[in-house]
Amino acid sequence: MRFLFTICLLASFLFSFSQQKISGFFSGNAANQLAVEKEFDGYLNAKDQDTWLQFLSARPHHIGSAQGKLNAEYMANLFRQWGYDTEIATYNVLFPTPKFRQLELLGPNPYKAKLLETALKEDRTSSQLSEQLPTYNAYSADGDVTAELVFVNWGVPADYEVLEKMGISVKGKIVIAKYGGSWRGIKPKVAAEHGAIGCLIYSDPHEDGYFQGDVYPFGPFRPEQSVQRGSVMDMPVYPGDPTTPFVGSTADAKRLKREEITTIMKIPVLPISYEDALPLLKSLKGPVVPEAWRGSLPITYHAGPSENKVHLKLAFNWDFKPLYNVIATMKGSVFPDEWIIRGNHHDGWVNGASDPLSGMVAEMDEARAIGEMAKKGIRPKRTVVFCAWDGEEPSLLGSTEWVEDHAEELKKKAVLYLNSDGNSRGFIGFGGSHALEKYVNEVASEVKDPQTGVSVLERRYARTIANADVLGKSKLYGNRYMKIGALGAGSDYSPFFQHLGIPSGNVGFGGEGSGGEYHSIYDSYDHFIRFKDPGLQYGIALAKTAGRMMLRMANADVLPFDYSILTNTVNGYFAEIKSLIEQSRTQVEIENKLIADKVYELAADPKENLKHSAAKPSIPFIDFSTVENALAQVKKTTDLLSANLSKAEQLDAASLKKLNQLLYQAEQKLLDEKGLPRRPWYRHQIYAPGYYTGYGVKTLPGLREGIEESSWAETKERIDILSKVLLKFDGTLQEAISIFSK
Repeated sequence: MRFLFTICLLASFLFSFSQQKISGFFSGNAANQLAVEKEFDGYLNAKDQDTWLQFLSARPHHIGSAQGKLNAEYMANLFRQWGYDTEIATYNVLFPTPKFRQLELLGPNPYKAKLLETALKEDRTSSQLSEQLPTYNAYSADGDVTAELVFVNWGVPADYEVLEKMGISVKGKIVIAKYGGSWRGIKPKVAAEHGAIGCLIYSDPHEDGYFQGDVYPFGPFRPEQSVQRGSVMDMPVYPGDPTTPFVGSTADAKRLKREEITTIMKIPVLPISYEDALPLLKSLKGPVVPEAWRGSLPITYHAGPSENKVHLKLAFNWDFKPLYNVIATMKGSVFPDEWIIRGNHHDGWVNGASDPLSGMVAEMDEARAIGEMAKKGIRPKRTVVFCAWDGEEPSLLGSTEWVEDHAEELKKKAVLYLNSDGNSRGFIGFGGSHALEKYVNEVASEVKDPQTGVSVLERRYARTIANADVLGKSKLYGNRYMKIGALGAGSDYSPFFQHLGIPSGNVGFGGEGSGGEYHSIYDSYDHFIRFKDPGLQYGIALAKTAGRMMLRMANADVLPFDYSILTNTVNGYFAEIKSLIEQSRTQVEIENKLIADKVYELAADPKENLKHSAAKPSIPFIDFSTVENALAQVKKTTDLLSANLSKAEQLDAASLKKLNQLLYQAEQKLLDEKGLPRRPWYRHQIYAPGYYTGYGVKTLPGLREGIEESSWAETKERIDILSKVLLKFDGTLQEAISIFSK
């Protein structure tokens, strides 16, 4: 009887699998794939992730450190044990470290900044002072400057407009900005453009400290002496080794001299704690800042300038350091020249348990599970490549140099790049090419959330509904579909996605593991296991999610790219562009009318007329018809392609292989080889980081930024370029459709 019951359960299990459809799999193959995924889950182990996390975060492991090399060798040995052909790809890159740091407030009440994070007895690795990188911003300029201080809020362009209206200039001054509001590298970049000679960046407790909750070690948030390290290289221009743009940093690479590099900051920059910031902010005079600028320190926030001057002196060792990328490859059983690539970085600013190792150990678990299945004969059809990148923190050094070094091969073979960059409790998040959106939703519906037992897609939907307003709730009710985000910059997908056009995604969990450990000595195993992901339950959730994404893409009969969704998304971005230009035109008309009215009122006084008569030039007519026509054509093509893909099972093996090749190389046609204005390294015409947003994405970036900068000649040029890349993209998809008529 028990035997019969077991047989019935098994039959029911297989029947349910056989009824389930998965994008990209022919009838009958979906059940096999789901069985593979269930077996994959059985190899994942939170205790192993915990063991790896403890080892990898045991000591500081920044680029060029002894522990960084040891960690690479440790991971490489594990990948080899799991059955992967593994190499450590080494590149020598420019990585400055501090030689001298000094910050002091002068005058009758002097203050010398501590510039030091203190060890805590509750955090076992926080006392490793001799191995820790000091608190600094990599790729700051050397400098010795003394000047008055001005508070610039986030330090983004809009903040300088407010200061100008307040009658405050930063020319010849040192500025102090809060972390937040934009990527840190934008702050000194914009300050220098406005004439500042130095920049300080501090973490205000309003966003990153006691205002949020109890500080470490009593809670997860940033204590007063903690400092956020980080790079200020001008990454929106290009990432990677600043001496070798566009080419891998190999031994024979031609390098720029330091004075030729455009991505190093032009002024000295230093991050400080809110303990060190408080005396400086107290010294500020001038008007009280707008309410939105104020933080949570026990002071009245003034804009400045300060009554007394500040002295900032920085000097760096401009050394080349080796980085160690671990590249582990398992050849596909059917399509060895089609690569599914997974990556997470392994370097940290200090011990880096959360950023990046929580994501790294999940990736290792995925690789181990696939390796164990391969030993039993269940080998992926396509080649899988697991990468552990070094040098991500300074500016995507390891991934960028490897991608530039292998660009031609990657353009031919890379099907997908899937990235993660840290992980914690909470909700699934995904950004990337919108052709992946349906595939991501299908995977997210299959993975159970460890806290609630519902799917991670269902839990994400519950939060979305809970956070929506009344109108939003009515629109969202019953619609569990997850819109994925667009990718800007900030992690190792950039060289694959925005430089080479390889379909890419970034996946991770978060939202309930908030804390202030970021880029400090307190990003430790002790902090992580208490506050971020106790028991590494979400490490398992990430491994299940990313593992399924890897396996489905590796084993798919037809690669599950849905270009109809991508096209609809681009149409949405284009509608935003047209709305933006109409809003700009209306704003200019309103402002010019106000100016004209003011001049009329002051007509009796010629001097006053001159002060108020600077009308803004009107916005010319912009002809968008070529983009509109191209998008209409692409829409027809992608709809027709979607209809034809349902007949793919009828194709012979050679035709199917050609179809898949066209599908995974199609997004490369959305590149312009000359790149974006002022930053030719970024070639993707749909997604890029903003020139003044850093991590933040700009969709249709060339066109959008031309309008935002009122550069109408550039805008017209970008219309032409966007139209051409859309039609090239369309041509590739039409070639895919033609396969069905042969």
